[in-house]
Amino acid sequence: MNYQFQWNVVLSGEYLDWIIKGLVVTCQISAVSLFFALVIGTALAVMRLTRFKPFVWFTVAYTEFFRNTPLLVQIFFWYFGSDGLLPRPLLVWLYERDFEFAAGVIALTVYTSAFIAEEIRSGINSIPKNQLEASRACGLSFVQAMRYVILPQAFRIIIPPLISQSLNLIKNSSLCMTIGVAELTYMARQIESYSFRGFEAFTINMVIYLAISLLVSLAINQYNKHFLRMAG
Repeated sequence: MNYQFQWNVVLSGEYLDWIIKGLVVTCQISAVSLFFALVIGTALAVMRLTRFKPFVWFTVAYTEFFRNTPLLVQIFFWYFGSDGLLPRPLLVWLYERDFEFAAGVIALTVYTSAFIAEEIRSGINSIPKNQLEASRACGLSFVQAMRYVILPQAFRIIIPPLISQSLNLIKNSSLCMTIGVAELTYMARQIESYSFRGFEAFTINMVIYLAISLLVSLAINQYNKHFLRMAG
């Protein structure tokens, strides 16, 4: 128990710059992945509710597969196996930029979109069915009824679980360090390797994730209070 804590080593100079850069990359990969996950998740939820059976079968297979396989395995799959799936011009374009970042975004997107699709589908199912029927009776197509009538109401209901999924995505982004994405956890590992100050580096790492979690939890609580006041 003679360990001497040296927080000033980690929180100064080049190591502090690494932490900031890692936090920026974490925010970037989380924001990009969340955007695409929302788009894909919404499309999947709407496809699941159509009467076109191939769409229904595809969305069921998609959500069940990606929700029930480990995210780390999916990250490795997209990093090592994308050569057999993605078009060659796209692969060349990605390699010229940041392939590790792109593979992380793809893995986080498809994994999170499967969960978001189920959240949105639950929100849509909570809307009375007669609203969709009334929208169709007014001359709107199925897609128009979803866009202008059903989805706005569904999203208002599922904001809290969507925020929770966003928080999970931010924490899951730490797994991208395994393929070389220089996010927050990767930088903490680098600091530990160079300074042998693993306790300090990963403590700061956990505190940053905790701060993000508390901010998201505060946002959820504030939304719930506002929603209850509006409902009352």
